[in-house]
Amino acid sequence: MKRIATALVPLALVAACGTTPGSPSGAAITPAASSPAVLPPPASPSASAFSPSTPSTPTTATVTPSTGSSELPPPTGTRQVEVKRAPARPPLVKGARFAAHPGYDRVVIDLQGASTGYTVGWVKQLIEDGSGEPVDVKGGAYLQATLTPASAHTEDGKPTWGRTPMLQPDLGNVTGVVRAGDFEGVVTVAIVLRHRAGFRVTEQSNPSRLVIDIAH
Repeated sequence: MKRIATALVPLALVAACGTTPGSPSGAAITPAASSPAVLPPPASPSASAFSPSTPSTPTTATVTPSTGSSELPPPTGTRQVEVKRAPARPPLVKGARFAAHPGYDRVVIDLQGASTGYTVGWVKQLIEDGSGEPVDVKGGAYLQATLTPASAHTEDGKPTWGRTPMLQPDLGNVTGVVRAGDFEGVVTVAIVLRHRAGFRVTEQSNPSRLVIDIAH
């Protein structure tokens, strides 16, 4: 496993990142046992926000683009979100960004290449992929995003995520964003929180981005 670094991007850039969510092709959300998270309908080109996912009865739902106003309400869902994909060429994870919004914090994971599969859910402890060692970070709750297939390094081993494996934002709830793994086609990004809260997951394209909002 390779240790890779993160790049911080100014808050204003995060709030304005890609205003039109893309429509992921060939993807299906596989919900947790008790409930799935469904991404709402497409946004207009002028919208600058991501739309929330909405839990419903257990089923498999096709991913659709989202719509929304200029600012979304804080998320309320807490159930795991899973999307399965198998792109011919796994994307590269370029880094993560974060920003504060009214009532919630936003973490954006930047990708280079096709949209990929992911699972976002709660874990009790952060474990480093490959070594199996605990990640030395303390928080009140941990929300983990596992991207697969994906890599945070090029074929010749050059890191694509910078040199610092952990960002330390001081937001309403998010206190850390950690690259906890880059091993055998799986990249793990952990979000360290002050406390467990509602979250939603949305996607954007051109370029590909995975967006996670967490309530304060």
